[in-house]
Amino acid sequence: MPRPKRCRAICCYPDHWSFAPEDEAGSGIVTLTLDELETIRLIDLEGLNQAQCAEQMEVARTTVTAIYEAARKKIADSIINGKRMIISGGEYRLKEESGRFSLDLPRKGQNQMRIAATYEDGQIFQHFGHTAQFKIYDVADGEIKNSKIVDTMGQGHGALAGFLLGGDVDVLICGGIGGGAQRALAEAGIKLCAGVTGSADEAAEAYAAGKLNYSNEANCTHHEGHDGHGCGHHQEGHGGHGCGRRQEGHGEHGCGHHQEGHGGHGCGCHHAEHEEQGCGHHHEGGGCGRRHETR
Repeated sequence: MPRPKRCRAICCYPDHWSFAPEDEAGSGIVTLTLDELETIRLIDLEGLNQAQCAEQMEVARTTVTAIYEAARKKIADSIINGKRMIISGGEYRLKEESGRFSLDLPRKGQNQMRIAATYEDGQIFQHFGHTAQFKIYDVADGEIKNSKIVDTMGQGHGALAGFLLGGDVDVLICGGIGGGAQRALAEAGIKLCAGVTGSADEAAEAYAAGKLNYSNEANCTHHEGHDGHGCGHHQEGHGGHGCGRRQEGHGEHGCGHHQEGHGGHGCGCHHAEHEEQGCGHHHEGGGCGRRHETR
């Protein structure tokens, strides 16, 4: 039996998840994994050598060499052949440092769901990437059992997605949100309910009861770095987004990613080809908490 692969530690989710030439793209797509991206960030951007990169990623230097060479070849293929490059998957876990994960929240119960809402003065804040606070709700049996307001300690939708993952959040309720943020949340396995306005408490109660109206087409274009998607809703009186909300009928309250007993996401490792790993999805009682790219 082959030795299981070790999760590579990365700093955070990126803010940008895809790149393409301005002129007509060539055929094919290049997929750069998040651990490959991390080697490019540490070595080519931060100027670390491979030994220092290996220390940061908590793996062997030979592993970093292999990842880095694969990453550079993919980037060259994208640039030279005009292929679209997307960031997705890989063998990684997010580092729990720099205050991103210091939510000071109690551990979720086995039958509980955790909802986060972008929050400002009791209302759903309308720009996910710049939200200064989340209100966190723990739900059981269709009812909110407790709630707490937490500061985000930073901005940028990649960091915020990691912040929510570290807080063991299952569902995000928000207003406008860009395409990059949606990719980050999907990578983290967090269900998105966008295009919501009004009271945060009422929205959380509606979701818990399976009655929340939302539209994930309500994307935000106001802030730089939101990938140019959406409704351009940062206008006076934009409350409704004009995007046509739909009833989701998600009474089961779940996104299908977080299973009972996963206990804080474990290491958060994502596998591009989980068939060879043999560890299963989320393990009862916490386990390694690995997430698999192919579900």
